[in-house]
Amino acid sequence: MEEPCLSTQLIDGDGVFNVSGLESFLKEVKLAECGLSYAVVSIMGPQSSGKSTLLNHLFRTNFREMDAFRGRSQTTKGIWMAQAKNIEPCTLVMDLEGTDGRERGEDDTAFEKQSALFALAVSDIVLINMWCHDIGREQAANKPLLKTVFQVMMRLFSPRKTTMLFVIRDKSKTPLENLEPILREDIQKIWDGVPKPHAHKETPLSDFFNVQVVALNSYEEKEELFKEQVSSLRDRFQHSIAPGGLAGDRRGVVPASGFSFSSQHFWKVIKENKDLDLPAHKVMVATVRCEEIGNEKLASFTADEEWQQFEEAVQSDYVPGFGKHISSLLDRCLSEYDMEAIYFDEGVRTSKRQQLESKLLQLVNPAYQSLLGHLRARTLEAFKDSFEKALEKDGFAVAARDSVRIFLEKFDKGSEDATIQQVNWDSSKVRDKLKRDIEAHVVSVRATKLSELCAGYEGKLTKALAEPVEALLDSASEETWPAIRKLLQRETKAAVSGLESAISTFELDEATEKELLSRLENHGRGVVESKAKEEAARVLIRMKDRFSMLFSRDADSMPRVWTGKEDIKAITKTARSASMKLLSTMAAIRLDEDGDNIDNTLSLALVDTTRPGTTDRSIQSLDPLASSSWERVPEERTLISPVQCKSLWRQFKAETEYTVTQAIAAQEANKRNNNWLPPPWALAAMAVLGFNEFMTLLRNPFYLAVMFVVFLVGKALWVQLDIANEFRNGFLPALLSLSTKFVPTIMNILKRLADAGAEPPVPQREMELQPKSTRNSSNSNVTSAGSSSITSSENGPEYSSPIAQ
Repeated sequence: MEEPCLSTQLIDGDGVFNVSGLESFLKEVKLAECGLSYAVVSIMGPQSSGKSTLLNHLFRTNFREMDAFRGRSQTTKGIWMAQAKNIEPCTLVMDLEGTDGRERGEDDTAFEKQSALFALAVSDIVLINMWCHDIGREQAANKPLLKTVFQVMMRLFSPRKTTMLFVIRDKSKTPLENLEPILREDIQKIWDGVPKPHAHKETPLSDFFNVQVVALNSYEEKEELFKEQVSSLRDRFQHSIAPGGLAGDRRGVVPASGFSFSSQHFWKVIKENKDLDLPAHKVMVATVRCEEIGNEKLASFTADEEWQQFEEAVQSDYVPGFGKHISSLLDRCLSEYDMEAIYFDEGVRTSKRQQLESKLLQLVNPAYQSLLGHLRARTLEAFKDSFEKALEKDGFAVAARDSVRIFLEKFDKGSEDATIQQVNWDSSKVRDKLKRDIEAHVVSVRATKLSELCAGYEGKLTKALAEPVEALLDSASEETWPAIRKLLQRETKAAVSGLESAISTFELDEATEKELLSRLENHGRGVVESKAKEEAARVLIRMKDRFSMLFSRDADSMPRVWTGKEDIKAITKTARSASMKLLSTMAAIRLDEDGDNIDNTLSLALVDTTRPGTTDRSIQSLDPLASSSWERVPEERTLISPVQCKSLWRQFKAETEYTVTQAIAAQEANKRNNNWLPPPWALAAMAVLGFNEFMTLLRNPFYLAVMFVVFLVGKALWVQLDIANEFRNGFLPALLSLSTKFVPTIMNILKRLADAGAEPPVPQREMELQPKSTRNSSNSNVTSAGSSSITSSENGPEYSSPIAQ
C-alpha cells in the first residue's frame, strides 16, 4: 500500500505562521538529515488556474483542488507545504494562494506580494502558472504578477539565482518555439521597466533568475496527453540540484536543519515590511542554528555516560589514559557538530565551533586539574617511599638527585598521558609545585637525618664523657682538669671524625658542614660543663664523703680503729686538705689551659691559716675569699665563687667537727679500757704485804688449783658478759645490763662443760691416725670450752667470745 503524502499548512490566510505544524512536518519527512541535499519548489499564478492540480500530478501531492462543477472560486488559502513523493533529493512543494482572486478584492494585494516574496526567498524553483492566451497581451494576468515578482526581487540585495519555470497552460496550436521568444521578450521588458536600486541598475535578469519555459495541454480536454507531459516534466525534477539540473546553479542555500528557523525569520521580516538582506539572513540563520547545535552537543557531552564516569573517577584518584579517552570524546562531539553544521556559513560555523570547543574544554578543565592534582599527590607519595628505600642503598645526595629526576620524569609521562589533543594546557605550574614539594621533603628528610646523625654522635660523645668526667672530678687532683681536657679532645676528635665521614654523603656546603662539626664540639664542651655544674652543686656532699673516707679509713681502706696511737690532728688536716682540693677543683671550669691560683688561694685562706681565731679587722680586710670572682677566671667559667667557697668550707667544718670529736673520744676511751694494771707502788705494796699468802699458796697446791679454776671461770664470764664494753656506757647502766645477763651466761657455760664431758673418749689408735692439726684443734676446743679465746692486735689485746665466734 502506497504511503500517504505528508503535508501541512505553512501560513494561513491571515498570515499566521504555523510553527508547530512546520516543525512536526519537518520531523516526519526527516529533513534535518538531508544537509544541503534538498530542494524547495513553489508555484504561483492566478486563482483557479490549476496550480494545485498541476502540483498533485507533478509531485503526487494531495493539495486540495477546485471542484469545477461547483463553480470557480478560491481553493488554496495561505501557503501549504507537502513532500514530493519518489523524487530525489528530498523536495518540498509549496502551494501558494492564487493571485487576482475575487475573495481578496482588487485593492488587497499585500498578501500576494508577501507570499510571492516569501516563495522567492525560500524556493529553489518557482513555477509560474499562466494561461497560453495571455502571452502577448499587455494587460494579461501574468503582467501584474511578474511586476510584483520583479519588484520584490529588487529588495533582495543579493540574488539567490532562483529558477523561474513558466508553465504555459492549455497550450494552443502555436508551437512552443514561437511562444517562448515572445514570453522572454515580455519578461525582459517587465524587468527593464521595474525600478531598480542603484546597486542593480545594470544587473541583467540572468543574474537573478534562471528562466525556463514549458507548455502543457489542457487537463480537461486532453487529460492523457496532459499526464504524459507532466510525467516528462516530473523527470526534470529528479536530482534537480545536481549540476545541470533545474536548480543546479542555486546559491545561498540554507542547511536543512535551519530551514524552519530561516522560514520563520523570512516571514517575520516580510510581515514587518522590512528589506531582506539574504547574506545577513544567511549569517543570522547560521548563527542561531550553529549555536543550537553547539548547545545540543554540549548537553550531549555533559550527559555522556563515559564522560560522567571519567569525571567521577578523577575526583578520587588518577585515571590512566584520561587524555586519550577525553580527546576521543571531544573529537567525537566536535565531529558531530561539524557534520550537522557543515552547510552553514563557514565563518559562523567556525566561530561557533570554537565557542563549543571552549565550553567543552571549560567543562573538562576541572577534571584535568583534579587529575593533575592526583598525579602530583601520587608521584609525591611514591617519591617519599622510593627515596626512603634509596637512602638504604646510596648516599643521601646521590639518592636525592636520582629520585628527584626519576619521579619528575614519571610526572612528565603522566601529564603527557593526561594531555588533551584539542588544547595545549600547561602543566608546568603543577610540575613546579610538585618539584617544590619534593625539594621540601628532601630538605625535611635531610634535616631529620642530619639531626639523627648529630643526635647519635652527641649521644655517643655524652656517654663517652659523662661518667669519666664525673670520675675524674670525684678524684679531684692536680691532674683532674688536664685529664678532662685530654679526654675531651680525644673523644671530640673521634666523634667529629665520625660525623664528618657520615655527613660526607650529604654533599653539604662548607659553611653548613663546619657549623655541624662546630656544634658537636660545643656539645662536648657543654657535656663537660654540665657535668661540672652538677658536681659543683653536690660539692659539699662530695667533700664530706672524701673527708669521711680519708678520716675513717686507713691507707689500706680498712676501717680505722682508734687505739690511741693515731695522730688525729694530722689525719684531720690531711682529710681536710683533700676536701679542699676537691673544692678547688670544682670552683671553676678549666677546659682551656689558662692558669689560675684558685688552689693556692684556698690553701692559704682555709687550710694554712696559722691563727684561725684572729678577729683583727685588718686581717679580715685582706681575706682573699672576700670576693665574688676569681682572679684570671671569667665569670662564665666560675662554678663556685670565693664567697661561696668560704661559706661551703665553714659548713663543711661544722658538719665534720662531730666526726673528729667522736674519734678523739673513742681514742681516749680505748686508752682507759686498755690500762688495767695498778700503779707500780700498788704492785710493790702487794708484793710485800702478800708474801705470806703467796708462800701459803705455794705450800698448798690445792689452793692454787682452786684459784686457777676461779680465774678461768672469771675470765669466761668477763668475755661472755663483755664487761669492759658495758662500763663504757656508764656505771649504773653497766650494772643493770650485767644483772640481766649474768645468770643466762652461767647456765650457758655449764651446759657447754656438760656437753664436752658427755662426749665418748677417742681410742688411742684413732688418735694416732688423726692428723696433728685435727688433734690440736680438738684439744684446743676441749681446753677452751669453759674459757674465753684471747687475741691480740697491734693496738693491744682484744677479746672475743667463743659463742659469738
